[in-house]
Amino acid sequence: QVQLVESGGGLVQAGASLRLSCAASGRTFSSYAMGWFRQAPGKEREFVAAISRRGAPTYYGDSVKGRFTISRDNAKNTVYLQMNSLKPEDTAVYYCAAQYALGAWFTYDSSEYRYWGQGTQVTVSS
Repeated sequence: QVQLVESGGGLVQAGASLRLSCAASGRTFSSYAMGWFRQAPGKEREFVAAISRRGAPTYYGDSVKGRFTISRDNAKNTVYLQMNSLKPEDTAVYYCAAQYALGAWFTYDSSEYRYWGQGTQVTVSS
């Protein structure tokens, strides 16, 4: 069982940066691949980024490539999403997700993640 708690969301202007954090409970965080997803009002949940249990490889959605960076600190049971050059279209609720994994496995498919956080709101004004 893994419990996930996101933090770091807020209201920023276009071009600003934010860093989201996702703190996980339990002693086996390093056994889980992690992902970030987002959902804007009236839209389907969208893949943002994923990272294997080892910290590499990583994978990004096309809309955030070159602007967002996913990382993890297994000693702190935390995964991060550094978001730079934010745009109004990045406005959404951001969720982190976890799935038990072996080796370098990770996925961009939300249906393959078993554990989800409650989400944190990111609002980017123009």
